[in-house]
Amino acid sequence: MSLALFGMDGFLLLLRWFHFFFGVIWIGHLYYFNFTQGPFFNETDGTTKSNVIQKLVPRALWWFRWGAMVTMITGLLILQVRGHRDGMGIFATSWGVSILTGAVLGLLMWANVWFVIWPAQKRVIQSATQVASGGQPLPDAAALGARAGVASRTNTLFSIPMLFFMGSASHLPISMGLEPSFGALAAVIGVILLALELNAIKGKLGPMASVKGVIHMGFLLTAVLYLAMELLTK
Repeated sequence: MSLALFGMDGFLLLLRWFHFFFGVIWIGHLYYFNFTQGPFFNETDGTTKSNVIQKLVPRALWWFRWGAMVTMITGLLILQVRGHRDGMGIFATSWGVSILTGAVLGLLMWANVWFVIWPAQKRVIQSATQVASGGQPLPDAAALGARAGVASRTNTLFSIPMLFFMGSASHLPISMGLEPSFGALAAVIGVILLALELNAIKGKLGPMASVKGVIHMGFLLTAVLYLAMELLTK
């Protein structure tokens, strides 16, 4: 008896299944940090905040960063398998352009998790633990916590168009011209995302200072990237 799950389509399904599962863990924790924990920290007392940082935040960050890692690995495997099975030309189709746009956003988010947010939060946790034990706070902890906050809000911003393009790859085909300007599209998207990523590394929150602001910015970014895709592939 032949089981569909043990063929190439089954393998792709398993990859997507794990991609979705760990993606929910990752993005769920991202939204928890930004929509729930952040406002709570602004309203609670110092002792409660310290206890949360020492005992809850490390657990949440473990699931957060490893959810990001497995989501990234399974996503890249899906792209590799699709390219091998269907030919690299698939990435010049509507599906390919949308999925690659979502993938670029996801990779930037993964990099922010592992190289900005997690290193900064380790110092914040260490500082809170030292203070709770009667020691002195780390001098760079406050600045690193603020930088992690900007990167986390940027990831929330990126997540909105990322989810849109991941979904639209299979459910919103875009008609393309005979010679779509992929180079121009890549340049426009690249400039926009690079500017936002540089802000995550060196800049400030700006309009992302509030939950409402980052959500509005996320939908605006989605609209801009979608219009660029429609206009530059005709």
